[in-house]
Amino acid sequence: MNRTEKEQIVQELSERLKNTVAAFVADYRGINVEQATQLRRELTQVGVEYRVVKNNLLKLAAKGTPAESLQDFCAGPTAIALSGADPVAPAKILSKFAKDVEAFELKAGVLSGNPLTVAEITALADLPSREELLAKALSCMNAPISNFVGTMAAIPRSLVQVLDAIGQTKAA
Repeated sequence: MNRTEKEQIVQELSERLKNTVAAFVADYRGINVEQATQLRRELTQVGVEYRVVKNNLLKLAAKGTPAESLQDFCAGPTAIALSGADPVAPAKILSKFAKDVEAFELKAGVLSGNPLTVAEITALADLPSREELLAKALSCMNAPISNFVGTMAAIPRSLVQVLDAIGQTKAA
Protein backbone atom coordinates (compact mmCIF):
# COMPACT_ATOMS: atom_id res chain seq x y z
CA MET A 1 0.00 0.00 0.00
CA ASN A 2 1.55 3.31 -1.03
CA ARG A 3 1.37 6.65 0.75
CA THR A 4 -1.54 8.08 -1.26
CA GLU A 5 -3.67 5.00 -0.56
CA LYS A 6 -2.89 5.30 3.14
CA GLU A 7 -3.76 9.01 3.14
CA GLN A 8 -7.04 8.24 1.39
CA ILE A 9 -7.89 5.54 3.97
CA VAL A 10 -7.03 7.88 6.86
CA GLN A 11 -9.15 10.67 5.40
CA GLU A 12 -12.10 8.35 4.74
CA LEU A 13 -11.88 6.78 8.20
CA SER A 14 -11.56 10.20 9.84
CA GLU A 15 -14.72 11.43 8.11
CA ARG A 16 -16.52 8.25 9.13
CA LEU A 17 -15.41 8.69 12.77
CA LYS A 18 -16.67 12.29 12.79
CA ASN A 19 -20.12 11.21 11.59
CA THR A 20 -20.68 8.16 13.79
CA VAL A 21 -22.71 7.95 16.96
CA ALA A 22 -20.75 5.01 18.32
CA ALA A 23 -17.52 3.20 17.54
CA PHE A 24 -16.28 -0.04 19.08
CA VAL A 25 -12.75 -1.43 18.89
CA ALA A 26 -12.03 -5.14 19.23
CA ASP A 27 -9.16 -7.62 19.08
CA TYR A 28 -10.13 -10.23 16.50
CA ARG A 29 -7.04 -12.42 16.89
CA GLY A 30 -7.93 -16.11 16.82
CA ILE A 31 -11.31 -16.02 15.06
CA ASN A 32 -11.64 -17.88 11.81
CA VAL A 33 -12.94 -16.58 8.49
CA GLU A 34 -16.37 -18.14 8.96
CA GLN A 35 -16.84 -16.44 12.33
CA ALA A 36 -15.60 -13.10 10.98
CA THR A 37 -18.00 -13.37 8.05
CA GLN A 38 -20.90 -14.19 10.37
CA LEU A 39 -20.08 -11.19 12.60
CA ARG A 40 -19.72 -8.87 9.62
CA ARG A 41 -23.06 -10.09 8.21
CA GLU A 42 -24.91 -9.52 11.51
CA LEU A 43 -23.44 -6.03 11.88
CA THR A 44 -24.22 -5.10 8.28
CA GLN A 45 -27.86 -6.10 8.77
CA VAL A 46 -28.22 -3.41 11.47
CA GLY A 47 -26.36 -0.78 9.42
CA VAL A 48 -22.97 -1.02 11.10
CA GLU A 49 -19.67 -0.87 9.22
CA TYR A 50 -17.12 -3.41 10.48
CA ARG A 51 -13.59 -3.32 9.20
CA VAL A 52 -10.07 -4.35 10.07
CA VAL A 53 -7.69 -1.40 10.21
CA LYS A 54 -4.00 -0.85 10.73
CA ASN A 55 -3.28 0.65 14.12
CA ASN A 56 -1.20 3.56 12.80
CA LEU A 57 -3.91 4.50 10.29
CA LEU A 58 -6.60 4.36 12.99
CA LYS A 59 -4.50 6.53 15.32
CA LEU A 60 -4.03 9.12 12.58
CA ALA A 61 -7.70 9.04 11.60
CA ALA A 62 -8.93 9.36 15.20
CA LYS A 63 -6.96 12.57 15.84
CA GLY A 64 -9.33 15.51 16.17
CA THR A 65 -12.49 13.36 16.10
CA PRO A 66 -14.89 12.38 18.90
CA ALA A 67 -13.23 8.94 18.82
CA GLU A 68 -9.81 10.26 19.78
CA SER A 69 -9.82 8.21 23.00
CA LEU A 70 -9.62 5.02 20.89
CA GLN A 71 -5.98 5.78 20.08
CA ASP A 72 -4.93 4.22 23.40
CA PHE A 73 -6.38 0.86 22.35
CA CYS A 74 -4.62 0.58 19.00
CA ALA A 75 -2.37 -2.38 19.74
CA GLY A 76 -2.44 -5.82 18.25
CA PRO A 77 -4.94 -6.85 15.58
CA THR A 78 -7.65 -4.19 15.59
CA ALA A 79 -11.13 -4.19 14.10
CA ILE A 80 -13.54 -1.29 14.39
CA ALA A 81 -17.33 -1.23 14.20
CA LEU A 82 -18.89 2.12 13.27
CA SER A 83 -22.55 2.82 13.95
CA GLY A 84 -24.28 5.83 12.48
CA ALA A 85 -27.66 5.54 14.18
CA ASP A 86 -28.41 3.03 16.92
CA PRO A 87 -25.53 2.36 19.33
CA VAL A 88 -27.37 -0.42 21.18
CA ALA A 89 -27.66 -2.87 18.27
CA PRO A 90 -23.92 -3.18 17.55
CA ALA A 91 -23.15 -3.31 21.28
CA LYS A 92 -25.55 -6.25 21.61
CA ILE A 93 -24.08 -8.09 18.64
CA LEU A 94 -20.46 -7.49 19.67
CA SER A 95 -21.06 -8.41 23.33
CA LYS A 96 -22.88 -11.60 22.38
CA PHE A 97 -20.14 -12.51 19.90
CA ALA A 98 -17.45 -11.87 22.54
CA LYS A 99 -19.29 -14.21 24.94
CA ASP A 100 -19.76 -16.92 22.31
CA VAL A 101 -16.28 -16.74 20.76
CA GLU A 102 -13.55 -16.81 23.37
CA ALA A 103 -10.87 -15.50 21.00
CA PHE A 104 -12.80 -12.28 20.19
CA GLU A 105 -12.19 -9.52 22.74
CA LEU A 106 -13.75 -6.08 22.96
CA LYS A 107 -11.20 -3.39 23.82
CA ALA A 108 -13.16 -0.14 24.15
CA GLY A 109 -15.75 2.08 22.55
CA VAL A 110 -16.90 5.64 22.10
CA LEU A 111 -20.50 6.85 22.35
CA SER A 112 -21.14 10.45 21.23
CA GLY A 113 -17.54 11.37 22.04
CA ASN A 114 -17.56 9.73 25.48
CA PRO A 115 -15.16 6.82 25.99
CA LEU A 116 -16.66 3.46 26.99
CA THR A 117 -15.04 0.58 28.83
CA VAL A 118 -15.87 -3.05 28.11
CA ALA A 119 -18.18 -3.10 31.17
CA GLU A 120 -20.02 -0.03 29.87
CA ILE A 121 -20.39 -1.61 26.44
CA THR A 122 -21.90 -4.69 28.10
CA ALA A 123 -24.28 -2.45 30.08
CA LEU A 124 -25.22 -0.68 26.86
CA ALA A 125 -25.92 -4.06 25.27
CA ASP A 126 -28.35 -4.88 28.08
CA LEU A 127 -30.52 -1.86 27.24
CA PRO A 128 -33.60 -2.40 25.10
CA SER A 129 -33.26 -1.39 21.45
CA ARG A 130 -34.58 1.90 20.10
CA GLU A 131 -37.64 0.19 18.61
CA GLU A 132 -38.47 -1.48 21.94
CA LEU A 133 -38.17 1.84 23.78
CA LEU A 134 -40.40 3.58 21.23
CA ALA A 135 -43.00 0.80 21.54
CA LYS A 136 -42.99 1.11 25.34
CA ALA A 137 -43.32 4.89 25.14
CA LEU A 138 -46.19 4.58 22.68
CA SER A 139 -48.02 2.09 24.90
CA CYS A 140 -47.60 4.43 27.88
CA MET A 141 -49.06 7.30 25.86
CA ASN A 142 -51.88 5.09 24.58
CA ALA A 143 -52.90 3.70 28.02
CA PRO A 144 -54.76 6.80 29.37
CA ILE A 145 -56.74 7.11 26.14
CA SER A 146 -57.68 3.41 26.22
CA ASN A 147 -58.75 3.69 29.86
CA PHE A 148 -60.84 6.77 29.09
CA VAL A 149 -62.58 5.02 26.20
CA GLY A 150 -63.26 2.00 28.43
CA THR A 151 -64.74 4.22 31.15
CA MET A 152 -66.95 6.09 28.67
CA ALA A 153 -68.19 2.81 27.19
CA ALA A 154 -69.02 1.50 30.68
CA ILE A 155 -71.59 4.26 31.33
CA PRO A 156 -74.10 3.24 28.62
CA ARG A 157 -73.43 -0.45 29.34
CA SER A 158 -74.25 0.09 33.02
CA LEU A 159 -77.41 1.99 32.08
CA VAL A 160 -78.54 -0.87 29.84
CA GLN A 161 -77.86 -3.39 32.62
CA VAL A 162 -79.86 -1.32 35.14
CA LEU A 163 -82.80 -0.95 32.72
CA ASP A 164 -82.68 -4.70 32.01
CA ALA A 165 -82.74 -5.47 35.74
CA ILE A 166 -85.70 -3.14 36.26
CA GLY A 167 -87.51 -4.77 33.35
CA GLN A 168 -86.93 -8.25 34.81
CA THR A 169 -88.23 -7.24 38.26
CA LYS A 170 -91.39 -5.69 36.77
CA ALA A 171 -91.98 -8.78 34.64
CA ALA A 172 -91.70 -11.02 37.69
